[in-house]
Amino acid sequence: MLAKAFPVALRRCQVLGLAGTSCLALGGESAGALPARELLAPSSPHAVLGLVGVYFGLVLLTAAWVLLGRRVRGGEPPSPRALVLVLAVWAAPLIVAPPLFSRDVYSYLAQGAMVDAHIDVYSYGPASLGGPLADEVAPLWQHTGAPYGPAFMGLAGALADLTRGELPAGLYGMRCVALLGVALMAAALPRLARHCGADPAVALWLGVLNPLVLLHLVAGAHNDAIMLGLLGIGLVAALGGRLTLGAVLVTLAALVKAPAALGLAVIVLLQHRGQGLYGALRAGARTLAPAAATTVAVTAATGTGYGWISALSTPVSPQNWALTSLLGRATGALLEHADSDLAPLAVPAWHALGLAVTAGLVAAIWWRLRPRPVYALGLSLAAVAAFGPAIRPWYALWGLFLIAAAAPDTSVRHRTAVAVAGVLALAVLPDGDPADAGQVLLAVSGGALAVVVLWQARLASRPTGLQHGRTA
Repeated sequence: MLAKAFPVALRRCQVLGLAGTSCLALGGESAGALPARELLAPSSPHAVLGLVGVYFGLVLLTAAWVLLGRRVRGGEPPSPRALVLVLAVWAAPLIVAPPLFSRDVYSYLAQGAMVDAHIDVYSYGPASLGGPLADEVAPLWQHTGAPYGPAFMGLAGALADLTRGELPAGLYGMRCVALLGVALMAAALPRLARHCGADPAVALWLGVLNPLVLLHLVAGAHNDAIMLGLLGIGLVAALGGRLTLGAVLVTLAALVKAPAALGLAVIVLLQHRGQGLYGALRAGARTLAPAAATTVAVTAATGTGYGWISALSTPVSPQNWALTSLLGRATGALLEHADSDLAPLAVPAWHALGLAVTAGLVAAIWWRLRPRPVYALGLSLAAVAAFGPAIRPWYALWGLFLIAAAAPDTSVRHRTAVAVAGVLALAVLPDGDPADAGQVLLAVSGGALAVVVLWQARLASRPTGLQHGRTA
């Protein structure tokens, strides 16, 4: 039965991806975002070998994903259940690996400990907590408030109380939260695809099995996983006619990270159904009422207050590589060279322009795609990630998750989205720190070695295939 459910081609993808994530996990033991007391010098032999191993595994995983995509789009595609099993196999080594590609999980733990200690997490940074947990937070975020909503802060506070501030237990706890989010994403995506007229298997492959999910939501334990999971099941509930439940779940997603609040627009459109201005106002009221009630109830239950609204600019760091930040720094450098007093205003001006462009794009998207609200939401979240003042590789998942289920054009779903996921998967080093020239060279060497191994494996398999063909 298992052999029938898993043809040879699918098993090969499964084994190749497992080899990739195993190399990622092993390499992360010396080159990952380790606790401060375990960090190795980047030039140490173990760190060098680990970095090469991580990028060797990353290329293997990406190759497995691309090959799986060909299988999914073939004549006999695997079922969504089989794809979920592939996801579980690929993710298994990363569950026990150290954090990879970001140190944000340490910030989550420190902020949760602050909530548990009744410190205002939106007014003070982890430095005010002190102790071992605060020492693990990147220096950039030591004195900045949390940009996350009360739902996630309440969850982080409960986890801090449960684990009593112990680092290993806290890391595994946060990874369990992320895994719950990925599970909700995998449960919601096929249903969203059916509602939108898309292939559920292709949607799962692109929206949940892609390397960004494994690298940043599973290995990195980012809270974007629980945000997207709640958003996905909220949209499924709303599309199934349970609009109030949908509004509550989407609001909970927004109370993890604010961009999910755009999902309420889908529910407003489902409530409206072309009933004119009065109908639009009534639909807005029916959606915002449960959303407001959920916000008030969660905020009261967690006791964190509404400071997260004013703290939403926290991710905007001076060295952020968002498009508007890059343009702002370049403009500022030119103005400084010209001895202009306007140089300090360059970055804020570009950030403001980016927000204006984002607002215009989002308005145009919703106006044009009103009959396809899930697709409109996916494109809107992609615009927020691309043109906002802060960007991280995993932000691409905000839009990709929904575009996978709702994009009407397969070229949009497959070519553009695959290219974005593949490029961004290579954009961050496993320790989460900026790369120097030596580390880039090591990363390229690891990836190139994997390409050579894959190429040789392909050449070695050809004679066998030809021989079987002649024998037949």
